[in-house]
Amino acid sequence: MKIYRFLCLLPSLFLGLACAAGTSAIDNCEVGCPTGGSAQTLVREAYTLNNNSRRKFANWVAYKITKASQASGRSRSWKRDPDLPAADTLAPAAYKGASTALTVDRGHQAPLAGLGASADWQTLNYLSNITPQESGLNQGAWARLEDKERALAERSDVTAVWSVTGPLFERHIATLPAAPDVEIPSGYWKIIFIGSSPDKGEYAAFLLDQATPKSASFCDYQVTVEEIEQRTHPALSFWSALPPEITQGLKTHKGTLAKELGCS
Repeated sequence: MKIYRFLCLLPSLFLGLACAAGTSAIDNCEVGCPTGGSAQTLVREAYTLNNNSRRKFANWVAYKITKASQASGRSRSWKRDPDLPAADTLAPAAYKGASTALTVDRGHQAPLAGLGASADWQTLNYLSNITPQESGLNQGAWARLEDKERALAERSDVTAVWSVTGPLFERHIATLPAAPDVEIPSGYWKIIFIGSSPDKGEYAAFLLDQATPKSASFCDYQVTVEEIEQRTHPALSFWSALPPEITQGLKTHKGTLAKELGCS
């Protein structure tokens, strides 16, 4: 599915069909962007993001990693997202004191290293693409999963790694000290596939709690796409451009891609 660079102020139901304007085609959702989110969708070269104005974080972020998209050593200069209303996202001051009080990092949803060669890579540091992620998770299992995404994209037989990720809010963990109305996520999910479509079976889904130990293996947190759909709020639906008769079977099985990511 081809989508275009602009801010969609349309119900996300229609994103699975088309979200088109402007002149420069961008494709971050090969088989349809998730549906069921909000009316605020940002389409950028590096990623496509659906914002949650109540939570102040993204409902989901979709991106593709290729050999050409990767770059290491990019700076982290946090900024409020200028393309969202100020009341619908966070400013850097909202994170004041969070690292010390909550042992959280500013965690990228669309990853900086995997997408750092994008022309608009600075947008990866907009706080719409950031959440307060427990340091043990951010530097542990989640970081290793991102490492495997990049390594997979480097394979000669892989043209792109398609991913969509987002937070969960299933229980109260804490609020940001400097923004006490903003709850931090209870966990995170990620769905990955390679090839032109997940219907070939090369896909995997993971769901990791904020309290995941730093030494844990992401392989132990593999789930079905159906489970992620059931646990997201607002309730999301994935692979919207594929026929339901295909996705129904895929979403109830774990797929085979985990083996390609190093899982046994």
